[in-house]
Amino acid sequence: MKHYIVLLTTLLLLELRTTAQDVFSCKNTTLSFFSATPMEDIDAVTNKAVSAINGKTGAVYFKVAINTFKFKKTLMEEHFNENYLESDKYPTAEFKGKIMELPDLHKDGTYPVTVEGTMNMHGVDKVYREKGTITVKDGKPTLDAKFNVKLVDHKIKVPTIVVKNIAEVIEVTVKGVYSPAS
Repeated sequence: MKHYIVLLTTLLLLELRTTAQDVFSCKNTTLSFFSATPMEDIDAVTNKAVSAINGKTGAVYFKVAINTFKFKKTLMEEHFNENYLESDKYPTAEFKGKIMELPDLHKDGTYPVTVEGTMNMHGVDKVYREKGTITVKDGKPTLDAKFNVKLVDHKIKVPTIVVKNIAEVIEVTVKGVYSPAS
C-alpha cells in the first residue's frame, strides 16, 4: 500500500492540472526478465510493481522492489539479490518518463507508443527510449512492452566464474492493466 501511495503522489506531482479521470494506475504490474546463454536460461517474474499513467500529459511511472522477483531456482534468486542487484543496498528500480504519442486512453483501440524516460536501477540512471503497445478496452488501458537492458549500463557486475551463465543483455517484459485512479 505504501508503494501505491508514493506512486500516486509522484504522478500527481508530475502534473497538477490533471483530474482523477486522467490518471490510470496499476498496483500489480508484471515485470519479467529473461537471460539466454548457451549454458543456462534464467528468468524471473514479479507482479508486485506499481505503475501509473497520466492520460493528459503522457507521464508514466513504474516502481518495483527488487526482492519481489521470483525465480525457478532459490539459489538464483539469492545470487540475484545478494550479488548482482544488491537489493539490500538498492531496494528498488524506478522508471520516470513520458509516452511520446499519447493516445486517448478513454477510446478503445490498439495503439503503438514510444516511451522515453530515465530508469534508475542498481543506483544508476540511464535514459531509455522504447516501443510498446497500449490497448484500451472498455475504458481500461493495458500497456505491453519489451526492451533490452545491458548489465554494464547499470554497473551490474557478473563474476568471471559465471560470466558464461548470464547474458550481457537481459530482455525485460512489462505488462500493466490500468484502472482510473480514485
